[in-house]
Amino acid sequence: MNLPNKLTMFRVILIPFFVVFMLADITAYDKWIALAIFIIASLTDLLDGKIARKYNLVTNFGKFMDPLADKLLVCSALICLVALCKIPAWIVIVIIAREFIISGFRLIASDNGVVIAASYWGKFKTTFQMVMICLMIADIEAISLLTAIVMWVALVLTVVSLVDYLVKNKDVMKDTK
Repeated sequence: MNLPNKLTMFRVILIPFFVVFMLADITAYDKWIALAIFIIASLTDLLDGKIARKYNLVTNFGKFMDPLADKLLVCSALICLVALCKIPAWIVIVIIAREFIISGFRLIASDNGVVIAASYWGKFKTTFQMVMICLMIADIEAISLLTAIVMWVALVLTVVSLVDYLVKNKDVMKDTK
C-alpha cells in the first residue's frame, strides 16, 4: 500500500462524508464543508497519479482503484446535485452513461490485450466536470451564468471525449476470432 494507493483509498473514504454534508442539514456550513471535502478528494486524484508516475509506484491496484475512485466521487456528487435540483437529471445520465460505456470499452480492450490510455479530451472533461461540481456546490448567484456555461462545456466535453475514445480505438470492437 504505497502513497498513491493510500491517497486513492483516502479519496474513497471521503465520499460518504462528502455525501452526508451535501444532503444532510447538520450545520449552516454544510455546503462549504462538502465543497472542501470535494476539493480535497479531487486534489488527491491529481496527486496520486503524479506521484505514482514520478516515483514508478504504478500498481495493478492503483490502475483499478484510481479510476473507480474518480467515478465514485464524481457520480456521487452529480447524484447529490440532482437530489438538490442543482443539475438536470438528463445531463447526469449522459455523464454516467459515458463512464459506463468507456469502462465497458476498456474491459473489452483489456480482454484483447490492449490498454487504452486516458486522452487529453478525457482529462479536459474531468477538469470541467470537477470545476462544474465545485461551482454548483458553492451555488453563488453572482456567477450562475459562469456555472451554466461550465456545465454545458463539461457536457460537450463528455460527449466529445466519448466519441474520441470510440473512434481512436474502433479496432477494439472488431471480432478477431
